[in-house]
Amino acid sequence: MYQKPIVVALAAALSVVAVQARAQDTTTPDDQTTSGTAATQDQGDQTKAKRLQTITVTGSLIPQTEIETATPTTTITAQDLKVRGFTTVAEALQQASFSTGSVQGSQTSASFTQGAQTLSLFGLPVGFVKYLIDGRPMGNFPALYNGSDAFNNLSGIPMDMVDHIDVLPGGQSSLYGSDAIAGVVNIVLKKNIDRPTIDVRYGWHTGGGGADRRVSFADGFTAGKFNMIIGGQFESTQPIWGFDRGLTRQYFTQGTDPATASRDFLVYNQFTGDYHFLDPNNCAGTTALFGGTEGLRTRTDGRTYCGSFYTPGYKTVTNDDKTANLYTHATFDVNDNLQLYGDLLYTYEEQRYTAGSNYIWWGTGVDYGAYYDPRLDNGDGISGLVDLQRAFAPEETGGYKSILDHQYEHSYMLTLGAKGTFGDSYWDYDLGFTHSDDKLTSHNFQRFAGPMDAFFEDRVLGPQLPGVDPYFGFYPIFEPDYAAFYNPLTPAEFASLTGYTDTRAKTWDNMLRGQLTNASLFSMPGGDAGIAIVLEGGNQGWNYTPDPRLLNGEVWGTTDVQGAGHRSRYAATTEFRLPLLSQLTLDVSGRYDNYKVEGQNVNHGTYNLGLEYRPFQSLLLRGRYGTAFKVPTLADQYQGLSGYYDFVPDYLNCNRLGYGPGNIANCPAPYDGTQFFGQQSGSTTLKPITAKVWSYGFVWAPMSRMSLSVDYLHWDINNEVNTESADNLSQIEYLCDIGTLDMNSASCQNAFSKIVRGPSNDPALLGQIQEISTPKVNVSNEQVNAITANFSYVFGIGRFGDLSAQVSYSDVLKHEYQAYPTDPSRELLRHPFYSTDFKTKVNGSLTWTPNEQWSATVYFNRYGSTPNYLATQNDNYSAEGTGRLRPWILYNASVTYNPVENLALSVLVNNVFNKMPPLDRSYPGTTSSPYNESNYNVYGRAMYVEANYKF
Repeated sequence: MYQKPIVVALAAALSVVAVQARAQDTTTPDDQTTSGTAATQDQGDQTKAKRLQTITVTGSLIPQTEIETATPTTTITAQDLKVRGFTTVAEALQQASFSTGSVQGSQTSASFTQGAQTLSLFGLPVGFVKYLIDGRPMGNFPALYNGSDAFNNLSGIPMDMVDHIDVLPGGQSSLYGSDAIAGVVNIVLKKNIDRPTIDVRYGWHTGGGGADRRVSFADGFTAGKFNMIIGGQFESTQPIWGFDRGLTRQYFTQGTDPATASRDFLVYNQFTGDYHFLDPNNCAGTTALFGGTEGLRTRTDGRTYCGSFYTPGYKTVTNDDKTANLYTHATFDVNDNLQLYGDLLYTYEEQRYTAGSNYIWWGTGVDYGAYYDPRLDNGDGISGLVDLQRAFAPEETGGYKSILDHQYEHSYMLTLGAKGTFGDSYWDYDLGFTHSDDKLTSHNFQRFAGPMDAFFEDRVLGPQLPGVDPYFGFYPIFEPDYAAFYNPLTPAEFASLTGYTDTRAKTWDNMLRGQLTNASLFSMPGGDAGIAIVLEGGNQGWNYTPDPRLLNGEVWGTTDVQGAGHRSRYAATTEFRLPLLSQLTLDVSGRYDNYKVEGQNVNHGTYNLGLEYRPFQSLLLRGRYGTAFKVPTLADQYQGLSGYYDFVPDYLNCNRLGYGPGNIANCPAPYDGTQFFGQQSGSTTLKPITAKVWSYGFVWAPMSRMSLSVDYLHWDINNEVNTESADNLSQIEYLCDIGTLDMNSASCQNAFSKIVRGPSNDPALLGQIQEISTPKVNVSNEQVNAITANFSYVFGIGRFGDLSAQVSYSDVLKHEYQAYPTDPSRELLRHPFYSTDFKTKVNGSLTWTPNEQWSATVYFNRYGSTPNYLATQNDNYSAEGTGRLRPWILYNASVTYNPVENLALSVLVNNVFNKMPPLDRSYPGTTSSPYNESNYNVYGRAMYVEANYKF
């Protein structure tokens, strides 16, 4: 829909060029002959001079003389990465002020992507950020964030190879295409190495664990017209275990009730809540487990079992991580107008971790739901229904270090291309092909169903007895040997029940991209107009193949979902930069993207208008308005069927019984909340997520080394992907039944096709709901308003050298989200059940450089307040015990000394004051990690020593 305006604008621009060319052509043929050589030489010199005056910045495809544009941009330099104490690129971006959203990471036990790192800009979904490496899109991580969302993994980017990182908040799809809704992150790698360099760093945490070793090298050489740099980095980091930190070593002792021990050997009735303690030895056989902390425990209500207060310590808080990177950048100058280039970034990463004893257990509930023991029945039938549950201690497993999950990732990004100029003109070209590939193998520890069930049926349960329970008439009958239940396993017995599965996943992307640029297309009152035209095309694919045993039931208590798909795409982009006046510049860009999915086209056009007004030299007023989009991810389109059980009100039958939607609570069972089997999956009919975005602000530089910028940003996002609501389908079915909606309407037909009912014995009622299909649909909306501010100042202090100060601030002013059309639009800042994001973040640094030998930096990061645990459970701040946690402030410090010109020695201290997460006393005593793992960490103080030598 935006192709015609772009064509018209391009034709108009070319017409202006032609008119100006004819107007300037006033010389005679003789004049041209005698002065041709000199004119050509002058034109070439002018072209080169203009090129030297321009730079290319992220946020525009056109080289220009101004660093600040209509697009707010934050730059993190290689020096910033080092002196502020950041250990990885992911950490640098996660600590930035604009990263206000809560995200999962290595602390989030048993998450789908425990071995990956990402971030959330202004609380928006992690997949709404476009990540670039040297301006080219990164490939997606093969596994899915939270089991459903495609995203980029930042954990394997070599920090020592980074030149700088540009972060552009706000929609940028008109230049960078899909995903660029929340913003763009461009990681620019080094292109010049003046001397061979080696860097060695060693670090450790004062609280234990997390020892880190990193070595990197870089070199460059020239052979005639050929230039090449090569760099490598290797890093090995040991894990931090829960028992290394006081807050995660045991169950919470400062909460709303006393600490409660884990239920490691438990016989319980899920229907009545009763515990049965049936160990004739009173846990004496278990006391050697969990480091000798296992024993007889009694809860405050008198219920008794075998457990330990210290089981939370047996999980990894950070992963064991080994990463190797190789980076090369090569160019060959064919002539003054043509350069061939190639880039390769290869990463191998191996991680190991465990979620601990909470996820390594056995119980009868998985296979039977419950069983009936007539010896425990007090005459009511239901009291004889029980379950067995037991955890496996490290003494039984041979140590948790021997059963860690493993993740192996191989990824590379290869680019080959050519760039140059057309003669002595201002036209530049760049034609390149990029292939990215990411392969992931998840080697996960598992309990196998056959051996596990056979072992415990033989040792504990015994043979299944005839009949079923007398209360429900459903559950099987057993008379277990409870004394055997409390006996620990030997490591050999445990090994015979367990092993590993291998799940393999892959993403790949091919892109052929051509760009034409002219920074001096024609003259305007404010200077030279510029244009950039980009055409690109390619294809991409995703494949997630679980181990077959995860799909056929051979793995006990764990399943998985497979999926695979590919698609082709093409896009066209045009950008104009028009200096309308010396003080006023207009930037206009438009892009059209098309994806081919199962023979169908999924396309969308985006545009952006940017204005820069400089009333005087030190002040820039800027504003942008445009659109952005995100094409449905391959996982959204091709993720396979997965099943689940849930409950939903049967609005139709309740209404027929006289209980309308406002009186569902009084509707009789089972219609008040009918259990159903749900199935969810991807859908190739999904449409793009769309957004309207705008921002305005200013940059003020009253002095040569001082600047202040403030920007206000707005997002209005529609058609977000969510699973279809079972509750909404049931309501629509009811509205169709009473005639509010036409029975033949698309909404009614959709609801009828998604809900499967059983037979009915009552002609006035429909059969009970049995199944509901809830595929992914475009249904959700959200709006965000935020403000960002940045301040920098470098000033001299006489003979004591220079001080450099930088401060960055972000504040999310509004974040409304509507999951489904029938739901209210919730302000997430006031609904802590739905969001625990930081509203504000501010960080800054102060660097003192007294001379060429010494420099020192102090960096701080203030995380704003977040809701406490009880607030997230009550979804308000008014209930007793609810509230907000105090801000969390961390400090890093570094000192660098150069004893000789080629050698730099550094000492870095992160989290100088060893601050733990804010104490949240609203957690109960059953909590193993009494802090929000998506917001805070318990890593504590880290020390690093580093040496950098340039040969």
